[in-house]
Amino acid sequence: MRVLGFMTGTSLDGIDMAILETDGETLQGFGPAAEAPLPDALRDLLARTIEVALKHPRGAPDPPLFAETARAVAEAHFAAGSAFLRAYRMDWSDLDLVGMHGQTVLHERPSAGRPGRTLQLGDGEWLAMATGVPVAFDFRTADVAAGGEGAPLAPVYHLARAAASGLPAPLAVLNVGGVANLTCWAGGDRVVAFDTGPGNGLIDQVVLARTGERFDRDGRLAREGRVISQVLEGLLAHPYFAAPPPKSLDRYDFSPAPTEDLPLADAVATLTAFTAEAVARAFSLLDTRPTSLIVTGGGRRNPALMEALSVRLSCTVTNVESVGWRGDALEAEAFAFLAARCLRGLPISFPGTTGVKAPMTGGRLARPG
Repeated sequence: MRVLGFMTGTSLDGIDMAILETDGETLQGFGPAAEAPLPDALRDLLARTIEVALKHPRGAPDPPLFAETARAVAEAHFAAGSAFLRAYRMDWSDLDLVGMHGQTVLHERPSAGRPGRTLQLGDGEWLAMATGVPVAFDFRTADVAAGGEGAPLAPVYHLARAAASGLPAPLAVLNVGGVANLTCWAGGDRVVAFDTGPGNGLIDQVVLARTGERFDRDGRLAREGRVISQVLEGLLAHPYFAAPPPKSLDRYDFSPAPTEDLPLADAVATLTAFTAEAVARAFSLLDTRPTSLIVTGGGRRNPALMEALSVRLSCTVTNVESVGWRGDALEAEAFAFLAARCLRGLPISFPGTTGVKAPMTGGRLARPG
């Protein structure tokens, strides 16, 4: 199948798109990929929606704002996808399937016998009607309902990508987005995956609040500043880091408040060290230590963070481009792959990745007409 995958991350920076030729088990070909910036109006709407979602009581009816935002997300995907296809002289009719992750506005992991909650907004039915192509969406809800964490979901694609590239185990893939998550492949079907802690989210939050810029470009602030060890240790005292995997996070589970009295450069340096040290502590939870770590997501472009990882980890640390993968497209490719698996009824989450009791499929399929 020729599948267009869409991904919008918690950084609220853009819509990633990639075309994949796949049967949901192997990779036959890689089509074009691109990113479209998230419209400012949609970014503002999402920020409002996240505020409401974080306070939304369990079991309460969804506010109308959720449906409004879901439609706006789908419309933005349609506009971005249409422009993308035109640029490559393609049309929606050239596709067999679309996979849309949707925008996460709430994610709570299970705790103390209480099931988790997760909400990705994106009107799959509307997008299917607009494009005339079947759309797979809402990939996480079924896993959470079955007692799983609902995240991460990309590991099954990371394994397919590693197999297509002939990469050997033990291998790890680290995605540094708003939250950082790790896929660890020890060989065969031995896979463990979980969120390690904050990725770029806290750094971006502080830089935006104090400078108006969206991120620490080239890690300049982190390199100028000093890591304040007392603040770093306080951040690392959170019980999440000692909890065994599988485990997952919401971008807003951690706050940059402990750094608010620090000079900007010191705050950013400390939060960058926090992200790296959280990854190092995640490695200490693994039975089999990877010999190489492939870093994807926006964090791979931050030299200060990449250096901090290299210092803390006893393995080779490299970015995805060095193994021939498309770093900007990897997550969109993953949701194209997951869409194909959804259509075929193949598992997308596993005991070692989300903690669900048995491998299970997921996602909903919306068909046009």
